[in-house]
Amino acid sequence: MIFTAFFKALGQLGDPRFRKVFWLGVALSFLLLVAVTAAFLMFIQWATGDTTTLPIIGEVNWIDDLLGWSGFFLMLLMSVFLMVPVASAITSLFLDTVAQAVEDRHYPNLPTVPPVPFFDGLKDSVNFLGVIIAANLLAFILYALFPPATPFIFWAVNGYLLGMEYFQLAAMRRVGRANAKLLRKEHRGTIWMAGTLMALPLSIPLVNLVIPILGAATFTHIYHRVAKSSP
Repeated sequence: MIFTAFFKALGQLGDPRFRKVFWLGVALSFLLLVAVTAAFLMFIQWATGDTTTLPIIGEVNWIDDLLGWSGFFLMLLMSVFLMVPVASAITSLFLDTVAQAVEDRHYPNLPTVPPVPFFDGLKDSVNFLGVIIAANLLAFILYALFPPATPFIFWAVNGYLLGMEYFQLAAMRRVGRANAKLLRKEHRGTIWMAGTLMALPLSIPLVNLVIPILGAATFTHIYHRVAKSSP
């Protein structure tokens, strides 16, 4: 079901309406990644001083490197971790539009639903973003205790959180917040697996830029599949 949903999302790139929001999502994901990277580097510079020596990389001048070509490659490297909060933030902007485009093509007989009010969607996305940031900060304890398992812990934690967020927002459009939570709990295993398969490519630089929008489309398909099997 998960792979079928993903390939359906991928196949819709030929749809001009979907393609427009896809590329807009990619562009905004990149700009948001730049902003998050800059904020993170400024925080590091404030905490450690203007110059820091890192293993393998050597001496790093945070702001100078950010403004040069090395800043671009540093951003790509950091995107392995920073694209998770970026993907979370993108949902509040695009999930409703993406879900509507998916439903218009694949589920044309559904009744029309009003769009989720902007501030309701923003509130949910901010709450999810806060949970993701807090969980990832706590995960550093596990990374320190089990260094060889760090990638697997990262994918499992963020897969669970991203799956929960994307499914909740996709389902909430159709059945409301309370029923969306019930559906999510009933199918938590499938949702966790789908979220983990989303977290994997999010840790690949450049590839991760296309995942937020494809993820929104994929979880829209997953919602409709699981909704059929639930009372």
